[in-house]
Amino acid sequence: MARTSKSPQAVVLAALATARRALPEYAHRYSPKKFTQHQLFACLVLKNFLRTDYRGLAAQLADHPTLLAALDMKQVPHFTTFQKASQRLLRTKPARRLLGATVRLHLGRKRRVKRTAIDSTGLECSAASGYFVRRCDRRGTPWKTVVYHRYPKLGVVSGIDDHFIYAYQTGRGPRPDVDEFRPLVANALERVRISQMAADAGYDSEPNHRFARDQHQIRTVIPPKHGRPTTKPASGHYRRLMQVRFDRSAYRQRSQVETVMSMIKRRQGAHVQGRSYWSQCRDLRLLALTHNVMILVVVKVFYRAFLPPFHPPRSVCSTSFESQICGKNQRLRLSDRKSTCIRYERSYLLRLRFGLRVHWLDLLCSLAKACQHGI
Repeated sequence: MARTSKSPQAVVLAALATARRALPEYAHRYSPKKFTQHQLFACLVLKNFLRTDYRGLAAQLADHPTLLAALDMKQVPHFTTFQKASQRLLRTKPARRLLGATVRLHLGRKRRVKRTAIDSTGLECSAASGYFVRRCDRRGTPWKTVVYHRYPKLGVVSGIDDHFIYAYQTGRGPRPDVDEFRPLVANALERVRISQMAADAGYDSEPNHRFARDQHQIRTVIPPKHGRPTTKPASGHYRRLMQVRFDRSAYRQRSQVETVMSMIKRRQGAHVQGRSYWSQCRDLRLLALTHNVMILVVVKVFYRAFLPPFHPPRSVCSTSFESQICGKNQRLRLSDRKSTCIRYERSYLLRLRFGLRVHWLDLLCSLAKACQHGI
């Protein structure tokens, strides 16, 4: 199972690494070159991570110089810069390249995903509380009619074991799920090879089974309950096969895709801020990308055992280095040296994993400052 990161700086570094794999540094050769596309995408991910708007993001960056340093920015962009960047970077093609970059960072050279699940969810168009909507709907003659005919709809294909999103589709509901199966599966197959796919009865149809099993050799587990309840055998070879040999143990794991939806709504909010159809689609794409980036930080930095070990030079923790920096009468104790090296090891691994330049002189200078403060 997956966990999402709680560190804004780590999320920023992961977003920078993702953007470097998918996007050029600047949109045009004659662009102003004040901010790179990598920095602006990381800012958009940070906006969703902090659950704020464009003005709030600019205020957060102004109040936290460490985030500006992690982004390698010399000044805080205007809030309209973020809005224009979202229109440019969250279009269909750039967003798909960014999703592919997160998948490559997550899987490495591996391309096979054994167990996946597909589902869709609806989000709110406003931040009105559910209690307010229920009370207005309960009254006999409500002073305000509360009827929501349309809502943003997000469909995803996610891994059962890692909760990672491998494909998404944005749209507007309510609408049936059965015709979204093939576009979502085809989008996921552009990045990974899938062995098994679990889905609920909303995706049940014989053409969907044939598309997955005959054309792409994906074992589908879908209950044949689409349509009106009946005791007659289901139409189609694979739907009848689901009636006779339905794998309940594999279908029970389909609930993990519901966990993915819950993670998105709990961490980033259950409503989108866009008003038009296209702005809502951009917000939905950013929700999926931010979810992957937050998982990417935890899995690739803190829970991978094959990362190279940290071997500081002998001068970092040696007695000669202490005497040169702190003087002969002021030396670090052994326990303090160990804790200091552990902190620098974490910082080194974090920066090394996401492609940031690490120089030993920076570490030496930082340790010298620690010695001067008597750590």
